[in-house]
Amino acid sequence: MATLLLIDSSVSPEGVSASRAVTATFRKTWEEQHPGGTVIHRDLAAEPLPHLDGVAASAGFSDPATHTPEQQAAFALRTKLAEEIEQADAIVIAAPMYNFTIPSTLKAWLDQTIIMGRTAPGENASAKGTPAVVVASRGGSYAPGTPREDFEYVRNYLESVLTGAFGFEVDFIVPELTMAPSNPAMAELVPLFEESREKAQQEAVIKAKELAERVAA
Repeated sequence: MATLLLIDSSVSPEGVSASRAVTATFRKTWEEQHPGGTVIHRDLAAEPLPHLDGVAASAGFSDPATHTPEQQAAFALRTKLAEEIEQADAIVIAAPMYNFTIPSTLKAWLDQTIIMGRTAPGENASAKGTPAVVVASRGGSYAPGTPREDFEYVRNYLESVLTGAFGFEVDFIVPELTMAPSNPAMAELVPLFEESREKAQQEAVIKAKELAERVAA
């Protein structure tokens, strides 16, 4: 049966988080297409992963037969995370912009899951070709032509690492101006925020259906 890997990373709860609203719609649509399928859900805010340390890193570059008990424990986690990626027919990743970049919890997931000789590099990666949809929400707008275009370090970074390391086929949904309803200085942008929010919801439905059909084909 079809398997979806869902990665949430917003520190805000469902009902408040813009990215969680979109991933929830994606998941609901996916499950409607694959009612007997599996969803592997990792909420990195609720259950953060340990940041990659020297023990876990060294375990990825040494013979498992030589691992110390500490390396064995650290690499067991990395192996489990890699298996979740390899089991997935599609992946959806929530990547809200925090201080111009991704949440540190999402970076920890990336560092733990990029295992050279297994999940990376791209051309020989174990999950090469897996479709991945990134929900890159942000409080303002960093689109081409906007004043803060040069501060766009979420989409650019993730497109590079997800394609270059994992070999995923990456697509983006970008809900923007999410701070407009709560920031008086952005009041005039509320209609654009609402338009962006609705577009993101529609794209979540469309992309979830497209990937569900692709998996079923």
